[in-house]
Amino acid sequence: MTTLLQVENLVRHYTMPREKLFGPPPMVEALNGVSFTIESGRSLGIVGESGSGKSTLARLVMALDKPTSGKVTLLGRDLNALPTEELRLARRDFQMVFQDPYGSLDPRQKVQRIVCEPLSAQGVSRDEQQQRASEVLQAVGLRPNDLGKYPHEFSGGQRQRIAIARALVTRPRLIVADEPVSALDVSVQAQVLNLMQDLQQEFGITYMLISHDLAVVHHLCDDVAVLWQGRIVEQGPPERLFTAAEHPYTRTLLEAVPQAEPPRRATAGTA
Repeated sequence: MTTLLQVENLVRHYTMPREKLFGPPPMVEALNGVSFTIESGRSLGIVGESGSGKSTLARLVMALDKPTSGKVTLLGRDLNALPTEELRLARRDFQMVFQDPYGSLDPRQKVQRIVCEPLSAQGVSRDEQQQRASEVLQAVGLRPNDLGKYPHEFSGGQRQRIAIARALVTRPRLIVADEPVSALDVSVQAQVLNLMQDLQQEFGITYMLISHDLAVVHHLCDDVAVLWQGRIVEQGPPERLFTAAEHPYTRTLLEAVPQAEPPRRATAGTA
């Protein structure tokens, strides 16, 4: 296997507004030296509680923000060193699926415009846009004539399928999915996750999955990295991490997972 994505010693600090007129501005250390690689065709899950740096990491990998220091290398290219035009063209190789299927789709645009937008930005002809949009819509289980509809005509699960279709239309090598099913009903979550798994097998997509839900990560990912206070404190396959966690924070995350049947408390007179 070849390395698709390499993240090296990624640091991102944010300067906040001054709290005092003459005092130094406070600094938020969102990421502090994060490093990992993802092999082509595999999936890495990034787990951690709110504020651990997950979304900051997603923005840096997507080159939507610049790191304070460190590198993000995709297919051998340092994304933050690319000129603007080269970065725009490189985006065909990496796309993102956002958390909220209601907020991430423009309600004023038809599905065709939404799905074709990444192709339009790259100068693809209208005929090819139409053909590829129809193909990806069928790939995610929708119909080509759905291209003429608006987002409000679809359920939450269908909207997330449209968001996945938009990410797929450039035929990317990497998809960064930031909490892709957390806004969906539990009954729909499994459908979307199974879809993502099927698409990976069909198209060889590599996923970087951001989630706080360990069950979601276990379902889709080959490896898991636990992010705590801007650092990766533990990494490995989910089978090992979720059964023999070594770091106290990982064990805390596992203990916080609700149990279907809580253990019965011993009462007086019972052995």
